[in-house]
Amino acid sequence: MTGWTAADVPDQHGRTVVVTGATSGLGAETTRVLAGAGATVIMACRDPDKARAAANGIAGAIEVRRLDLADLASVRAFAAGLDRDVDVLINNAGVMAVPRGATADGFERHLGVNHLGPFALTGLLADRVRDRVVTVASGLHVLGRVRDDVNWERRRYQRWLAYAQSKLANLLFAFELQRRLAGAGRRTVSVAAHPGVAATEGQRRDTSLQGKLLAGGPAQSPEMGALPILYAATAPDVQGGVCIGPDGFLQRRGHPAVVGTSLRSRDADRAAWLWKRSEQLTGVRYAIQPPGDVR
Repeated sequence: MTGWTAADVPDQHGRTVVVTGATSGLGAETTRVLAGAGATVIMACRDPDKARAAANGIAGAIEVRRLDLADLASVRAFAAGLDRDVDVLINNAGVMAVPRGATADGFERHLGVNHLGPFALTGLLADRVRDRVVTVASGLHVLGRVRDDVNWERRRYQRWLAYAQSKLANLLFAFELQRRLAGAGRRTVSVAAHPGVAATEGQRRDTSLQGKLLAGGPAQSPEMGALPILYAATAPDVQGGVCIGPDGFLQRRGHPAVVGTSLRSRDADRAAWLWKRSEQLTGVRYAIQPPGDVR
C-alpha cells in the first residue's frame, strides 16, 4: 500500500456507508471521498442542519440523519430508523480533551461519546453491517489505562488521560469485536484506524502547552489524516483485527499502513472485561458472543 492516496479508493457504487461525525474534519473528508467514488454515504451527525450545509458542498449520494452519541436514546432512534443494511460503519465521531462533563446518560464525556456511544451503535447494527466496521482511535491510546473506574468517579479528572483511556477503549473494542465476529463465522470484519496528527477541529480548539506537546509539531491536513480511515473502509485486502495508521515517524504523519498498537490494546482479558462493562452501562447486548461463552 506504499503511497496509497484517495485516488486509490476502489469504485464504491452500490455500497452504503455510515460515517459518524461527518460534519467537519476527518468525517467530512471521508464522506467527500467515498461519495465521490460512488458510495451512498449516510452522514450521522449531532447537528443535522450543519451536516446538510456541509453536504451541499459534496458531490454524490448523501443522506443526513441525526445521531448524538452522547445520548443513548438518540443512538437507539438512529438504529431503529435505519431502513437498510449498510456495507461499512465508520465510527469516527468523538471529542478530544474536553473539560469534565457528563453525557445525557451520566457517563464521563470522553468515555460516553468516544466509546460507549459507538459500542451501542455497533451492537444495534451488528446484524446489518455486511462488510466491515471501522473504529477510529488515536496514537495517544498509548497513554491510556482502562481502569475499573472507567467513569472517573473516584479519581482526579485529567482531560488528556480521559481522552487517552477512551482511545484505548476504541482499540480494545475493535479487536474484541473482530475476535467475536471471527468466532461466530461472520464475514464482517472489524478494523481500527487512526489519523496520526491531523488538523481537526478538536486539535485547533486546544491551544494549551500540553496539547501542543502531545500533538508533536505541525499537523497534516484532514485530507492526509483521512487516508487511514479510507483505506480501512475500502481496501479489499484489509484484514480484521489490524490498525491502519500513518507510515511515518511515530505514526504521526504519512500514508496508510498496518501499524503496531500498545500491548494494553491487545490485552484480551481487559477487552472482555470492558465489553461486559460496556454492555452493562449501555444496556446493549450483542448477539455475537465469543467462542465458548455460555452467558
